[in-house]
Amino acid sequence: MIEKTIQLFTEKEEEFVNLLIEIGTKRTIAKVLVFLANAPKATSRDIERGTDLRQPEVSIALKHMMERGWMKSHENPSSNKGRPFKIYELALPMPKIMDSIEKEKNQEVKDQLALIKKMRSYV
Repeated sequence: MIEKTIQLFTEKEEEFVNLLIEIGTKRTIAKVLVFLANAPKATSRDIERGTDLRQPEVSIALKHMMERGWMKSHENPSSNKGRPFKIYELALPMPKIMDSIEKEKNQEVKDQLALIKKMRSYV
């Protein structure tokens, strides 16, 4: 039997996840982002176990993060005869990802304020 260590979130990491969720980040993306911020490289299965998310949730979160350029992956050949598996890691350091989130949130606020201004013109 192969023994493998499973990483779990610390209280501080849970708080970070909750802060990301509070600003509007999807729960799955927040969990995967925090997990990868603390694990230099991980397989999809490692992420599933460490975040307590199901495989489809992890896949959707990874796709979202890839589209934003926050993460990268590469294939690693299987030690058995099976198909190769992907290794995921952050493509940007966390401060750069936080800058990206901040920029996105600032734009959302500007868009909302523009809508309110437009609504005022109808009154």
